[in-house]
Amino acid sequence: MVLGDFPVLQYLGDIIDILIVWYVIYKIIMVIRGTKAVQLLKGITVVYVVRILSQYLGLKTLQQLMDQALTWGFLAVIIIFQPELRRALEQLGRGRIFARTMNQEDDEHVKMIDAIVKATEYMAKRRIGALVTIERETGMGDYIETGIPLHASISSELLINIFIPNTPLHDGAVIIQHDKVAAAACYLPLSESPFISKELGTRHRAAVGISEVTDSLTLVVSEETGSISIAKNGDLHRNLTVEQLKELLKSEFSQTKAASSSRWQWRTKKNG
Repeated sequence: MVLGDFPVLQYLGDIIDILIVWYVIYKIIMVIRGTKAVQLLKGITVVYVVRILSQYLGLKTLQQLMDQALTWGFLAVIIIFQPELRRALEQLGRGRIFARTMNQEDDEHVKMIDAIVKATEYMAKRRIGALVTIERETGMGDYIETGIPLHASISSELLINIFIPNTPLHDGAVIIQHDKVAAAACYLPLSESPFISKELGTRHRAAVGISEVTDSLTLVVSEETGSISIAKNGDLHRNLTVEQLKELLKSEFSQTKAASSSRWQWRTKKNG
C-alpha cells in the first residue's frame, strides 16, 4: 500500500518533504553565512535573473552566455570554495551541522563578550594598544588571510597576550570569526575620512576603515590614553566605559537585537 492510496497521507508526506528540504537549506545558509560564499550566491542569483530576462526578451546571445556561465559555474564553485565545502562535509560527518541550536549560539556569544570585556578592561588600565574586529554578516576572509591564522578559542588571556607590546602578533588587528580568534596581526584598510580627529592614530583609522566596507564591529584601545572606542557603520564612538562596552556588545548580539538597540543610548562623544 502506498501513500497515493490515501490523499490525506499524501498531503502529509508532501508537507514533511517540503519542511525537510527547507530545513536543510536553512542549515546550509547558516554554515556559509559570513563567508565569501554568500557573495557568490548573490552573484549566481544575478546571473540567473539575467538569464531569465534574456530568454523573456529574446536576447539569444546573452542567453547563451548566461547558460555557459551557469553550466561551468558549478565546477568553478567546487574549485574556489573547496575549503568551505570540506568544512561543511566534516561538520556533517560529525553531526554538528544539525546540532547547533540558538541556545548554543547565545552561550558562545556570552563567553565571547565576557572575554573581550575582561581583556579590554585589563589593557585599558595599562594603556596597552589593541584592535579587535568582530565579523558579522559580511565575510572577512580576505582580511584574515593577511594575518597569522590562529583558529583558537577566544579567551581574555589570549587577547591580552596577543597585544602585549613587542610580541610577534601585537602589531595589527585580531579578527574574531564565529566566536573564534581566526587570525592576529591582520591588516585592515585605513579610512580616508577627513572628519577623523588628527589626534587619533592608525588603529582608530583602521577601525573606521573596516567599518566602512563591512558590517563588522571593531574595538580599539588607545595606547596613549587607554580610552575605549567602537567603530560601527563608518562611525567612531569614543570614550566608552567598560560597562557601556559590555551593554553595547550584549545589545548587538542579543536575540532581541531590535528591542535592545532601541533601549541602548549612545552616551559617548561621537567623532566628527
